[in-house]
Amino acid sequence: MTESHESAAPGPGDANFAVFPDREDAAAVARRFARPGLRTLSHPSGRPWLVGHWHDDEIVTARAGSTALTLIGCCPLDASGLQRHAAKVQDVTQLDALARALPGSFHLAAALDGRLRVQGTASGLRLVFHAHIDGVAVAATRADVLAAGLGREPDEERLAVRLLWPVPHPLGEEPMWRGITAVPPQDALIVAADGRTVRHSRWWSPPEPVRTLADGAPQVREALTEAVDARTRKGGVVSCDLSGGLDSTSICFLADRSPARVVASTWPGRDPADTDLQWAEQAVGFLPDVEHVVWDADASPLVYDDLLSIDDLLDEPTIGVMDRSRVLHHLPGMAERGSRLHLTGIGGDHVAWCSEAYYHRLLRTRPLTAVRQLRGFRALWQWPLSGTVRALADSRPYGAWLADAAGRLRDPQPATVSTSLAWGMPPRLFDWVTPDAERAASRALREAARGVSPHHPDRGLHSDLEQIRSGTRIIRQWDRMAARAGVPMASPFLDDRVIEACLAVRPHERVTPWAYKPLLTAAMHGIVPEPCLRRTNKAAASMDAADGLRAHRADLMALWEDSRLERLGLVDGDVLRRLAQRPSTPGLRDAILYSTIACEVWLRGLPPVKKSGAEPAAAPL
Repeated sequence: MTESHESAAPGPGDANFAVFPDREDAAAVARRFARPGLRTLSHPSGRPWLVGHWHDDEIVTARAGSTALTLIGCCPLDASGLQRHAAKVQDVTQLDALARALPGSFHLAAALDGRLRVQGTASGLRLVFHAHIDGVAVAATRADVLAAGLGREPDEERLAVRLLWPVPHPLGEEPMWRGITAVPPQDALIVAADGRTVRHSRWWSPPEPVRTLADGAPQVREALTEAVDARTRKGGVVSCDLSGGLDSTSICFLADRSPARVVASTWPGRDPADTDLQWAEQAVGFLPDVEHVVWDADASPLVYDDLLSIDDLLDEPTIGVMDRSRVLHHLPGMAERGSRLHLTGIGGDHVAWCSEAYYHRLLRTRPLTAVRQLRGFRALWQWPLSGTVRALADSRPYGAWLADAAGRLRDPQPATVSTSLAWGMPPRLFDWVTPDAERAASRALREAARGVSPHHPDRGLHSDLEQIRSGTRIIRQWDRMAARAGVPMASPFLDDRVIEACLAVRPHERVTPWAYKPLLTAAMHGIVPEPCLRRTNKAAASMDAADGLRAHRADLMALWEDSRLERLGLVDGDVLRRLAQRPSTPGLRDAILYSTIACEVWLRGLPPVKKSGAEPAAAPL
């Protein structure tokens, strides 16, 4: 197992690569991916195994006999520890236990007797795709890498699907190009020794939610501590978001216990009712060794900022482009203060809380507990009794729910109680989406509904996993953008071990009308001071979004004046241009433009396509 590279590796945080079987025909395909600046990890034969970008700080490799293992990403296991695992492996399926045990967030690649195994994370933050190129099975961590190898254009029907708001499972996981297959996050890709035969092998399942809050909180504390330690154990300077909310505050206090020096970063909100700064300053009062940087609220980019100049290479549309400038704006300032990594509290909302949809099953298994809690939710969220009863009585399986949504794409959104207690928010299309696009999206929904399985039979756990995985698809792109900006980001709440620890706690103790994030509060007791754990709300960015629409009206108009979506016949540009002239239109408060803007920005950023067999025009790697 040897490594070569033609120039210095890029900075950490942007590792991405393709994986090839140990065959001569695969080596010929791999040569089409090679270009200056890429690194290569070779099979013992000298043929390419991994080709791509990674930094020395984020790769660990080991070989024992005919087994080769590689971890790329964040994992505290060193080469000697990985070699001990490699010495025990006699079949690639034996790596399930290793993948379920290690902390951090990483891709795992293995080669054994000609067979390959490649997997990402159960969270979906690190993904795997595969395609057959000239008959050879090639895996990659980005779908656009394979699309370039195939010389494919994006599929218009899949673009139509991405105009849905939201895009439901499983359609949100499909690559934008035909001929490329996404590996579900809970599966590993296995490539046979012939270099052509592939299958998916389940390596992860969510835990049963049976732990009490008292039993589960220490497990969450341990998992989150390990996740932060994996990023801070090498010392140096790390920066942290500090909004004053429970999530970012927890990460900041855990980082402060590490060998690293911590710089905390707070963006006060423009809204006078926003109390983030007060809570952040209270937290810093307990952190005398932490440098606290408070940015000028008026200097913070608004939502919709800089949409016309985004040039990141993305392998799918993402609504994250709306907040790209806001996410990246402070990173140069953190770099000036020496930060090598920026830690966020993103993901705390996804795992420390959970969906009220659990109460659908809980009502049938623990009716007294469910009724008591549901009364509290009705008062808290102002759910009407009739709507609550109808939602709880709806026992449609997921496929039927999805098929029904296919015929209601132009309907108004249902009441909040319906979406909270159902499989999720049903997808919708808006006035500017053309009838052709509607037919394509509806057809895709009906086809998916025929054989679909939810993430889990319990609609609450399904909703939790859907929220986690739809969130990580955004964060995955932000991480690439941040690495390009010079300071990689990390979100410890979204490590698999943290997710498992949270999901293992009984849902009626995780989500309750009587307390705000009780699981995280209990887990951080003794680490985060009690005054900082008393916050029971979080700031909203509704004012920033509304101001952004007004401030960037001209950019939105320019976006639609030469719309790629309009050229494809998927949107009515006249409707979008009229909306851009009326940024105070009430419906725009509900983010209904997000999916359309995401698709438009993505199309504008695509590199030229070269047909299969020609030299690729641009290397997404």
